[in-house]
Formats: sequence, C-alpha cells, structure tokens
Amino acid sequence: MAITDWPEDQRPRERLIRHGATALSNAELLAVFLRVGVTGKSAVDLGRDMITHFGSLNRMFSASLQDFSKLNGLGAAKYAQLQAVIELARRALAEEMQQGSMLNSPQTVTQYLQLMLANQPHESFVVLFLDVKNRLIACEELFRGTLTSASVYPREVVKAALAHNAASVILAHNHPSGSAEPSAADHAVTQTLKQALALVDIRVLDHIIVATSQIHSFAEHGQI
Repeated sequence: MAITDWPEDQRPRERLIRHGATALSNAELLAVFLRVGVTGKSAVDLGRDMITHFGSLNRMFSASLQDFSKLNGLGAAKYAQLQAVIELARRALAEEMQQGSMLNSPQTVTQYLQLMLANQPHESFVVLFLDVKNRLIACEELFRGTLTSASVYPREVVKAALAHNAASVILAHNHPSGSAEPSAADHAVTQTLKQALALVDIRVLDHIIVATSQIHSFAEHGQI
C-alpha cells in the first residue's frame, strides 16, 4: 500500500510536521527523504531495507555510490541528495563551533567529528584549530594512513597551527577497526604533540578517537 493511502495521522511527513522529526523512526525519516518507494514497497519499507542492508546510519552515510546503488530504488540522484544533506549538517555544526566556545558544546564537536570520520575505510588524523576564545578557526586532515596506522609528524602539526594563528587545538582521528579504545601509540602521539605545541605556547585541549559507534575523549578520561 502506498503511503498516500495510509491514514493521514500515520504518514511520516504529516507526523513530522505535527510532532517533530524526533517522533519518527529511522525508517520513517528515510521515507521522508526518499519521498516514494518502489513497486510493491512503500518509502517506509524501502527505508527499512536501507537500514538492514547497511547495518547502521553511519555506514549508509559513508557508502560509496556503487554500494548505495545496489538497492532497488536507489541510484546516483538519491546518493547525491544524501551526500548534500550530510555536508549541510557538517557545515551547520561547523558554523556553531565558529560562533561559540567549543568547550561549552562538546556534543557539537563529537557530532561533527563523527560525521567527518566515522566509517572511513582509512585512518585519518585531523586537527581542529581554535582561537583564544576556543572558537573553531579551521579543521584540516593533516595525515592519512592505512587501516591500522598513520604517521603523524609533530613539525607539520606545529606548522599548521602557527599558520592558523591558533591558540589551542583539538586532535582527532578514527579507528576503522571499530573500537575507540586508544592504543599505546595513540597515547605516545598525544604526549609528543602536546610537548611540541607547548614550545610555541599552543595548548592541546583534547584528543578524540572516533569509531563506528563509539567516541573516546582523552580529556574526559584524564589522559591529556
């Protein structure tokens, strides 16, 4: 049965307008995004198929066009629309971090980093550069490694921080393995960068590790 044949109070779009987006399930939110289903399946059914196929929203967001198009009813147009929505969300979070102190909104920082790093197939090391009021100046990927390691050069981090006239930084990288637990190498890199940046009077506020569905903050665990 098509969604247009459902009672009005059960249709995802109407429920979103009446009760807000938080009242909808993941499948219903995807149905609003998809607008239409395919032969024999409503948009909600297709939304459920997407969740089952990818296993999580994060995996769906990071899927390649080839993987995304494996489901009937999905293709380049929907893929482009989804990527545009994700990028808009990232930019909205970046705007929020540029306008206020990042120390007052740690959830915004982690959401931004999850959208940026979760489910990347490679290990990526990024640095968030902050001004004296802890507002975001810029976020840059400085190093990219393999599935298990990345080479991080303190001189390059210091050079980039000075170029941005940063007063402090937040370090971040992802663990494609799926566990956010820091390794001995992660601890060593954190201390090395902290010492190198201290020489030019730049503070390391945190080092955040992003995994598929986990976040580890060195600051929250007293490890910075």
